[in-house]
Amino acid sequence: MNLIYNSEQYSVVEFGPDRELEALRFGGYEIVDKGGKREIFIAGALAQSFRRDVNKLIANEPTMEEIDEFLGSYDLLMSQPVLLH
Repeated sequence: MNLIYNSEQYSVVEFGPDRELEALRFGGYEIVDKGGKREIFIAGALAQSFRRDVNKLIANEPTMEEIDEFLGSYDLLMSQPVLLH
């Protein structure tokens, strides 16, 4: 588990591959919307797509606002409330 991004609005934790847990077979990401108090865990093809898009984004040396805007595109998928984090 590695915190890879943290702003006032979002945090992203990367989970490395774990072949003994099917959900983490290829790793995954937890994205937390702090203001909305909700989160999503993505794995599999969606995590691979997220990783690819993040690599493209950081290649352009984005601002925190641009990163937060990118993460905001996942807001509609976030349905898990954050109770303790």
